[in-house]
Amino acid sequence: MDFGIGDYDLVNKYLMNIYFESSATILTLITLGKYLEAKAKKRTSDAISRLVNLAPNSATVIREGKEQVIDIDDICVSDILVIKPGESIPVDGVLVEGYSLINESSITGESLPVEKNVGSNVISGTVNTTGYFKMKATKVGEDTTLSQIIRLVEEASNSRAPISKLADRVSSVFVPLVILIAIIAGVFWYIYSGSFELALNFLIAVLVISCPCALGLATPVAIMVATGKAAKNGVLIKSAESLEVLHLVDTVVLDKTGTITTGKMQVTDVNSFIEENEFLKLAYILEKNSEHPLANAIVKYIEDLNILDNNEKIKFEEFKSITGKGVEGILKNVKYYAGNAKLMKDNNVDMGSIKDVSDKLLKELKTVIYFATDKKVIGVIALADNIKETSYEAIKSLRESKINVVMVTGDNSSVANSVALKLGIDNVISEVLPQEKEKEVEILQNSGKKVAFIGDGINDSPALTKADVGIAIGTGTDIAIESADIVLMNDNLNNLFYAISLSKKTINNIKLNLFWAFFYNIIGIPIAAGVFYLSFGIRLSPMICALAMSMSSVCVVTNALRLNNFKVKNKKGNDEMKEFKKEVYVDGMQCNHCKMTVEKALNSIDGVVEANVNLNEKKAYVTSNKEIQDNVIISKIKEAGFEVKEIK
Repeated sequence: MDFGIGDYDLVNKYLMNIYFESSATILTLITLGKYLEAKAKKRTSDAISRLVNLAPNSATVIREGKEQVIDIDDICVSDILVIKPGESIPVDGVLVEGYSLINESSITGESLPVEKNVGSNVISGTVNTTGYFKMKATKVGEDTTLSQIIRLVEEASNSRAPISKLADRVSSVFVPLVILIAIIAGVFWYIYSGSFELALNFLIAVLVISCPCALGLATPVAIMVATGKAAKNGVLIKSAESLEVLHLVDTVVLDKTGTITTGKMQVTDVNSFIEENEFLKLAYILEKNSEHPLANAIVKYIEDLNILDNNEKIKFEEFKSITGKGVEGILKNVKYYAGNAKLMKDNNVDMGSIKDVSDKLLKELKTVIYFATDKKVIGVIALADNIKETSYEAIKSLRESKINVVMVTGDNSSVANSVALKLGIDNVISEVLPQEKEKEVEILQNSGKKVAFIGDGINDSPALTKADVGIAIGTGTDIAIESADIVLMNDNLNNLFYAISLSKKTINNIKLNLFWAFFYNIIGIPIAAGVFYLSFGIRLSPMICALAMSMSSVCVVTNALRLNNFKVKNKKGNDEMKEFKKEVYVDGMQCNHCKMTVEKALNSIDGVVEANVNLNEKKAYVTSNKEIQDNVIISKIKEAGFEVKEIK
């Protein structure tokens, strides 16, 4: 029992190997690593935090004829809310009084403020930039758009991508293998050296350095960052699986109406054979009485021209709507017609003088509305479902990325091929019934294609569900959005290419994470087990192993955070288009209507990304993705009825 008494050499040997400081250091390093990891992971949920902070805590409600400030949770459906300039919109609703420009960039990613009038829908979490208005709450609490986005982003962040199963499979083998290696190392060094202390050191070092935290973090952290990044840019990804599958997509099937095109008939040409303003006023009075979508498009177009005075008070006598043909009515004893060629023919209107104009418009596949008296045609207005400006760039980007683009539509082949020709789409499937879209997707899948379907209507829902990845346009129907795996929160098709590019970047990031996690263990475990100890005397203490293990996890999380800097690159490999800025001093602006008119004029210029007017400074700030000549700006402002004083 007197073992070690008076043996000062033995005392000195174990004096430094009690491991009090080692155990303290290991715990400290692991805690530090976990802290750094938690701090880094917290940044992955910043997008959700920002979304939560978009909604105000309180709102002004009119109850019993008085304005009351109440908590946002106390708002009820049908409550009338007062929204002042600069305030965030607390719930979804519809304008019942007033006018404003709403900044919806936080929800849809759209950079330009959106004009809102009575009857317009407004979204929770967006910001009222100008104007005072009242709105009626239509969705409150968990039903608001913002709440649903937050819920879906959280679900996507917490969902598991198929690639994460690789880490699970590896871990199921890795953990028992590491334990076995640690035991073998401990037994070997005990037999070789006869030192239990040395053997225990190697055994603990292997167990500490091989903690599979980095493997477990490789996928979920990248998914959290990517879904948050996508949400900030107007792309709502519902699950990690859809994010992963998207990078494999080699065929994109696009619905035409409402996806590639605006889905709304718009006036494209006006040909008048009398004084133009007089013709437009007659057309306005006549079409205002009709409820046909084409008539509504014409009425809106003429209203936007600001040429009307009191004409809206004038009414046609004996007004009559003729189904499938048009309308007719009498004004000051003159009979007028507005409708298609069949209506003109039925009333013996001479159309010979406008044949060239008519044939040209029909050849361009436009819908032509004729306006005539009982003797002659006085004017022609052509309408078309225009291709969205963003469709050209988006489809070009997809084709350059070697993704096959297919357009599917119920329209006739002439219209479909005309649109496809303008966009450079080679594969067109036309005259398809709604239920047949799903079959077309299945045919492509059976041929070995990985298919993404993009649509916006109720009839697109089966195809959205059938596709490997269903992508809905956020401005579409609720059913289409529910059926989809990914939602583009605005109607900008460029977000489709953004989503695909982000998916590819995310998967590459995950693979890089897994590689470094494996590489770290392949290098670290043998060293910790002592393979270099006999030859070089290199040995890792448990403290160093704890530091290495913690830093490996931090590195994986930090690598995933690089996705926050993701930007879509153009074909030249540079970051997105260079920005050009101009300051335009405009004379004659007096009110918000003037401001809106100038902004609308500037935003119509090709290349303009954003145009904002400051009424107090009498100045417009214009941002474009290419150089715009001053004379183009001056001309547009002049057309809007204002004068440019200076451009900087």
